[in-house]
Amino acid sequence: MKVSLKYAVAMAAVAGSLAAASLPAAAAEQFIPLLAYRTGSFAPLGIPWADGKMDYLKLVNERDGGINGVKIVYEECETAYATDKGVECYERLKAKHGGASGFDTQSTGITFALTDKAIVDGVSIETVGYGLSQSADGSVFKWNFPLLGTYWTAADVMIQDIAKKVGGEDKLKGKKIALVYHDSPYGKEPIVLLQSRAKANGFELLLYPVTAPGVEQKSTWLQIRQSRPDYLLLWSAGIMTPTAVREAQAVGYPRDKMYGIWWASSETDLNDLGQVAKGYNGITIHNSADHGRVHEDLKKHVYDKGQGSDTQGKYVGSIAHTRGMMISMLQVEAIRTAQEKFGKGKHMTPEQVQWGFENLNITQERLEELGFAKLMRPVKTSCSNHMGDDWARIIQWDGAKFNIVSDWYQSNKDYVQPLVKELGAKYAAEKKLEVRNCAG
Repeated sequence: MKVSLKYAVAMAAVAGSLAAASLPAAAAEQFIPLLAYRTGSFAPLGIPWADGKMDYLKLVNERDGGINGVKIVYEECETAYATDKGVECYERLKAKHGGASGFDTQSTGITFALTDKAIVDGVSIETVGYGLSQSADGSVFKWNFPLLGTYWTAADVMIQDIAKKVGGEDKLKGKKIALVYHDSPYGKEPIVLLQSRAKANGFELLLYPVTAPGVEQKSTWLQIRQSRPDYLLLWSAGIMTPTAVREAQAVGYPRDKMYGIWWASSETDLNDLGQVAKGYNGITIHNSADHGRVHEDLKKHVYDKGQGSDTQGKYVGSIAHTRGMMISMLQVEAIRTAQEKFGKGKHMTPEQVQWGFENLNITQERLEELGFAKLMRPVKTSCSNHMGDDWARIIQWDGAKFNIVSDWYQSNKDYVQPLVKELGAKYAAEKKLEVRNCAG
């Protein structure tokens, strides 16, 4: 009886082992958290932006089967653009599914709050076109990636375009340029660059902070009517943008003298204004006012299957939605780059993804493959350069849509780089950070 029992147990163990051996290995997954603000005063921008980010991840899973076979898993967390909620989302999501592949915070304030945490936790912070401008210096900010541009590069390009209109940078002397800005870390970020430019170029910089959420601007625009600046830069988002354009009309300030930052230059900002906003200028990261093959792929592989995030059918192809797709594409390519070094078809750790962000080399050929060739120019990062290549164009509202009205610009490094180095070194000293030797 004992022999039979032992035999039975042994056979059961063998059978169990054989069954386990015959099971397929668990498929690798890669987790990308999605911070979003679909509520609050910035929602008109946040909704298409969030939809674009999620749609591209769906496209990679449906069209490509994931990243070299590794399926993307994602989870959205609502911040309402509030810093405390953004930090809560980060803490809840950073360790899920083997570790977050990086956070696109969608907020300068949240970026500031998470930068210190990222150093300790070893998680990348991806801020395409925003965030902490000096974090372009990768020797100080190992975990921050302000890809494609910062608020300093944007402000510099705006000044370049104004200079072109007035006949050269020497003609800026004596001009008055106003900055109407959201009174938050986001709105204040370009001030130091503009102050540097004003000192060098001899124009007067006028600063007009607007209290959040930005629906009450009458007193600001009465001041603008009195000071009559030659040009005006608008650092706003969400409901603050159409409010500013309406107030500009009310005081007779010409819209063709206004320049909106890229978060104030989407169709959702001006659609309801129509002709009132005609002539309004915006800046766009790369060429995101155009359409590319990626939009066709999205329709075929995602929307035609009823899986699209834009359930209202309002945003696909818009500037904000396209920029959301660009953001997710850069994150996916960072993971893919990491796989090239650490193993195709494998889950990448946060540390490995950081290496991928730091070694991006998205060529024109690769952009063609991805369907982004009309939307972007090549971008390459390094240990010392976490921004990569910054390109921007000026777009203008014709009363119904935005049109591209300038050639490509890049920021003037004579103004941007000294600030990057100076304020990066200051941050490193304050936080007692060891500066990496990127040359080595």
